[in-house]
Amino acid sequence: MHENSRMQNAQSIRDVIRYIERFKNALIVIYLDDAIIDSTLFSSHIRDISLIHRAGLRVLIVPGARRRIDHVLASSGISWTQQNGVRITADEAMSQIKMAAFDVSNTVMTSLAAEHISAVIGNWVRARALGVQHGVDYGTAGKIDKLQADAILTVLQSGFIPIFPCIGWSVVGKPYNISSVALAEEIAVQLQADKLFFVIPNAELCASQFIIPEKIGVSETGKVPALNLDEVAAFIAANSATAVIKNSDTEHSVYGANDKNMSNSAHELSAASPQRNEKIMSLLHIASRACTAGVQRVHILNGSRDGVLPCELFSDMGSGTMIYAKNYGDIRAMQNEDVPAVLSLMRPFVASGKLLPRTDRQLRDTLADYIVYELDGGIRACAALHVYDAHQAEIAAVAVDETYAHMGVGAQLIETLIARAKKENCQSVFVLTTQTFDWFEKFGFAPADIATLPEKRILQWTHQRGSKAYRLTLHEA
Repeated sequence: MHENSRMQNAQSIRDVIRYIERFKNALIVIYLDDAIIDSTLFSSHIRDISLIHRAGLRVLIVPGARRRIDHVLASSGISWTQQNGVRITADEAMSQIKMAAFDVSNTVMTSLAAEHISAVIGNWVRARALGVQHGVDYGTAGKIDKLQADAILTVLQSGFIPIFPCIGWSVVGKPYNISSVALAEEIAVQLQADKLFFVIPNAELCASQFIIPEKIGVSETGKVPALNLDEVAAFIAANSATAVIKNSDTEHSVYGANDKNMSNSAHELSAASPQRNEKIMSLLHIASRACTAGVQRVHILNGSRDGVLPCELFSDMGSGTMIYAKNYGDIRAMQNEDVPAVLSLMRPFVASGKLLPRTDRQLRDTLADYIVYELDGGIRACAALHVYDAHQAEIAAVAVDETYAHMGVGAQLIETLIARAKKENCQSVFVLTTQTFDWFEKFGFAPADIATLPEKRILQWTHQRGSKAYRLTLHEA
């Protein structure tokens, strides 16, 4: 095996072990879109859910049932109408709706049983009628009133996976059709879930489908891997012309309508699949609400891709888009226990000649100079500021895991160190580089004479390496 491949495999294994340890006993709610349940990838997703359950995570599943309800009602000759995304039917349709919803849940339970996983379909949801609003009678459509949280937690503690049909019951036992998406959100909030997953076909936040606001990081393929709540608000604002978000409480509430006044660029971005984009925009609103209400993280995954659930759970970059309130990626001071990970991070940059080799002892002796970018317990970038005197300091040892190179992490490190140099009242900062001087020019660094460097640093410079000096003036002498 090639050395680089071996190192990448080793790091992937380390990441999986770290995440399994981190999320042991974590509570995760998974919404499975009914189109996924009807797809050829369904069995693969169920297998992955089974593996996640076996890894020690507590899993709850909310399956969508819109398509199945459509089919059963149509087969029975029962008509329905739509109002604000809500299905409206007469009371006599409720038995068919209930049958369809439980049929989908039973499909999920049977598939889990094939993986030797025990699951329970329950009636843990109290609901009440949407009633008459603005003169419209919503009939059998209901909204969530209360969850039997204690009963749900008992099922989880017994080692079962609870499955929630899109049906709620009133205090007198009358059934109502409720939104699976709203139900998934409510369960996650009420139980303060660690993670809420929406597994939706072809659901991707990417530059080819949306307007990506400036400073929101994207992957090499143009996908948005993560958004904090401020970034979610900016994303929604930038794309608000592409969809009118409907926010009702029924199975169909995540679909909206096109805005006639959307811009030409928005039209171009959403032309390929406006309905899908509207659904994602609605999910962003839901994710923002859920995180604000205490859910740690919400994930929007493309269920048309195999393996998205374990990849999202057990790797830093994941496979979808994660929405979070806090405690994801963070720049902080390097600590002693970070040294092995930082040395491992630097290794490929040393091999390519971009960085000078450093030893364990050298890093520990200059520990206070270093900062790192930590992502879910893993070190993904580092840099150092060596202060020589009040006149100048050096930015050095800048290394960013190539997976995160397009996320703006390197720029954050440089800006942090420049701010530190200003706080130290340094007049300027310099860098010595062989291959990245173009990048430093973006921050205002300009070519400098090697002779202008501190004497101690000049003594370390060699003609063989031929590093170029670049300087950024902070304060005039």
